Amino acid sequence: MKVVDFHIHPNMERARFKPWLFELCLKASPELVKIFTNSITGKRLVEFLDTQEVDYGVILAETTPITGTVENEFISNLARDEARLIPFASINPNTDSEPLNIFKRCVEEMGHRGLKLWPSYQFFYPHDPVMYPLYSLAQEKEIPVMFHIGSSKLVGAKLKYCDPIYLDDIARDFPELTIIMAHSGRGFWYDKAFHLSTLHENIYMEISGLPPDNLLKYFPDLEKNADKIIFGSDIPTIPSIKRNVEKIRNLPLKTATIEKILGLNANKILGLF
Repeated sequence: MKVVDFHIHPNMERARFKPWLFELCLKASPELVKIFTNSITGKRLVEFLDTQEVDYGVILAETTPITGTVENEFISNLARDEARLIPFASINPNTDSEPLNIFKRCVEEMGHRGLKLWPSYQFFYPHDPVMYPLYSLAQEKEIPVMFHIGSSKLVGAKLKYCDPIYLDDIARDFPELTIIMAHSGRGFWYDKAFHLSTLHENIYMEISGLPPDNLLKYFPDLEKNADKIIFGSDIPTIPSIKRNVEKIRNLPLKTATIEKILGLNANKILGLF
């Protein structure tokens, strides 16, 4: 059973983060923060994934006012010689002067295979027309776009921007674009996120940051949506990927459903194995 972690933050170097955010992660997983520093390399990250029994990891660039900046180049370099690491770029439409050109360079020159957007931290509505050229390019290149969709306790987050309903416009205007809801509407919008993923063929739920023990509480009909749910950890804000995977394997679900959640659905999007 292949395991793909669709949500890894690979750099916890103190200087890159606001002090309170670094301390939050340090409290959640002090041992991991020691690993996820700016001395991290692709090889060391893959070795860590081996300890967690994870086959592939999606590594996320960060360009938000809250987290500081982890450069797209840094993420690209981590994955350069490691086929098991899948780099996702990030673009901030409010601070990047040429978002489309930056995204083109990330895809065509740096090897990024996805785009991660943070509406509640970058302060834009996902269906804002200014974003449509990026979605058009992603659709053309068959690259998935992941949105932070769900509440947040982080200082400065503006939750009005990450309501999943805004993805409805995007799904209809870009029917061939793969849309991924990171955190699956965490907090306010579990039902809305679940419904959207059943309504649109191109919208997926990604369950990073959600306690596996609560998945069937949040999504009682999860089994009916087995083809649209993707595993992600949000490491290093949790102590262990392996532990979360084991908990998912122990849920009262069909083996085929668990296989899809842990790896097969991600593979359908990224073509990893």
